[in-house]
Amino acid sequence: MAILPFPPRREAAPEAALLPLFPLNAVLFPGGTLSLKVFEQRYMTLVKDCFKQDGAFGICLIAEGAEVGAPAVPHPVGTEARIVAWDMTQPGILNITVRGEERFRILSSAADATGLLQARIEPIAAEPAPPVPEALAALVPLLQAMAADAGAERLPPPHRFDDAAWVGHRFCELLPIPAIARQKLLELEDPISRLEIVFKFLAQRNLVK
Repeated sequence: MAILPFPPRREAAPEAALLPLFPLNAVLFPGGTLSLKVFEQRYMTLVKDCFKQDGAFGICLIAEGAEVGAPAVPHPVGTEARIVAWDMTQPGILNITVRGEERFRILSSAADATGLLQARIEPIAAEPAPPVPEALAALVPLLQAMAADAGAERLPPPHRFDDAAWVGHRFCELLPIPAIARQKLLELEDPISRLEIVFKFLAQRNLVK
């Protein structure tokens, strides 16, 4: 698989912008990775355009509809995705890995002639990176163990175990929870609140104390 270097973290633009969308039955978090199989023509064209222009696209959880066929209705908050690796092992099927950048909120969207959703979006400011509170510190060694088990491909470095936002995002990716629960956690504005929800979930299962 061709590996592209991770770009530096970008500051979100203050103005509304136009962003193509890739609705999925999955949630991408800032700093996370997601592997996709691309075969529909509208998304093949999208990927080619991203290669040519070093562009990004938006990943949103589907609220109504399906991943293939007619344009789906996405949840209003998603994450910008940038391609970091790709290969094509079968004709007509492109395997890509994307890395999540900043979150955004959809202001309006419409499908173009190919069925690709184009959205007018406003960026959501990057979350602060407070340290993990002492009361939640038991989460860190658990995530370190989960990261070691997942491997560098699933959870690539750098690992920021001292950053409550990063720790919360990684748990949200790895825990066996429904996609709609991941979506609600993505939409939270406070990284400590997200981490408290994760801690409660794990404490109820006797995985942290």
